[in-house]
Order: sequence, then structure tokens, then C-alpha cells
Amino acid sequence: MTLTIASVNLNGIRAATRKGFMDWLKANPVDIVCIQETKAQVNDMEATHLCPEGYHCYFNDAEKKGYSGVAIFSKVEPDTVTTGLGIEWADQEGRYIQANYGDLTVASLYLPSGSSGDHRQDLKFDFMDKYTEQLEEIAKQTERSYVICGDWNIVHTKKDIKNWSSNQKSSGCLPEERAWLDKLFNELGLIDAFRVVNQEEDQYTWWSYRANAWANNVGWRIDYQIITPDLREKVVSTKIHRDQRFSDHAPLVLEYNLDLK
Repeated sequence: MTLTIASVNLNGIRAATRKGFMDWLKANPVDIVCIQETKAQVNDMEATHLCPEGYHCYFNDAEKKGYSGVAIFSKVEPDTVTTGLGIEWADQEGRYIQANYGDLTVASLYLPSGSSGDHRQDLKFDFMDKYTEQLEEIAKQTERSYVICGDWNIVHTKKDIKNWSSNQKSSGCLPEERAWLDKLFNELGLIDAFRVVNQEEDQYTWWSYRANAWANNVGWRIDYQIITPDLREKVVSTKIHRDQRFSDHAPLVLEYNLDLK
């Protein structure tokens, strides 16, 4: 049996729905969808935004309306769903939700961006420091497998961004940020699932709305499915879906040799 998992930053679930996200999902019925940037509160959304047919849907909204927020849509009902990471300010921004299925955890993470200024970059570094402690525990335990999907807001290597040289001082491509991913992959042993099966260049998941970046494929690969080492051999295939645009990100879909039932 195979399990398909999608990660996608919708940059607003209501806007993405108007632009065809639910149609895309109907045409590409993945088993679990990890969503970032819902930018909505559940109580304010229409039924068409809340949950597509055939899925169990779970949300973690930001306290601030129209901001951040994550969700998981799952064809199989999880055993449990939990929200938050215990990082107070980040939890108020609705940046994490996880669904647990037996000994497998699938999470949707929206790591903060620092692009709006020094204060947000400092908060991003604070989040990275505190989340590292949790990732260290995840990496060394053997009881559970993890797939942590999401917009990590960091490119890893030169291969993952079109304009490498001109972005060395840009949030998301800072040396300190990339070194953090190095630590996750090289020291903790966590794995970038996409790169298990795809080593090609020009594989991006985010494009600016400016300067015709989408059409020219001037992008960044900042969306990941980061997995525990035991899942490396379970990765079957991957695809970045660019056939339809309903966000400034494209869905990152991976297929695993796993069965939730």
C-alpha cells in the first residue's frame, strides 16, 4: 500500500478555494493534506472552505484574524490530533498541528518568516532555537515515525534557489538559517524526503508574484517534508504540482510505502 501526503501553503484558504484549490484536490485526491497559511478562523469560514468531501479536517487558527494558521485534511481519521509546540508566541500564531496514526505522526508546520523586518527575524531565530530541542528528541527516539510537512521558510542549498548570490542577505537564505538545516540533516539525521528521490536543480515550491517569477521559474524551494530516518526507504516518488496556480506556493506531494489502515 502507498500513502500520498501533500504539503501546501495556500496563502489564504478562501482565496485559494476561489482560485481552484478544492478542484485541484478533487483531481489529485491525496491521502493527507498539510496546509499552511489558512489566514482564516474556522467560525468565519463557509462549509466549502472547511472540509472537502471524503476528508476529516482539523485546524489550528491564529488568534489574529486573517493571519497564519495551519490545517490537516485526512482521508483516514487520526487516532488523535494535537496543536501547538509549547512556544507561546508561535502557538498564538497557529503554526503547528499534528495528526497521529498508530506509530506515525504527520504534522503541518508553518515556520515564521523574517522578511518583514529585524523583529520578525529575531523571532524566527528564537523559534528555530526552541524547536531544535524538540527535533532532537524526535530524531533520537525510535517509537514513532514522523513526517513534518510545511513551509519551513528556508532554502537549504544553492540548488534550491534560482538567484543564489543576490539573496545571501535575504531572510530565508541567510547562512545561519541554512546552517540550521544542515544541523537537522547532518547532525540530527532527519531527512529531506524530496531529495531522497529528486536531486535535480530548478525544483522550486515558491515564486514571488513580482517580476513574472512564476513564468520564468525564478523560485525558492522552501516547502519540505522532513522525515525521521526510518522512513527513508519508504519514500517512493515526489512531484511539485505546477499545473494550476492558486497560491504563491505549489503543492509538494510525496508518495510513501506506508499504510494507515
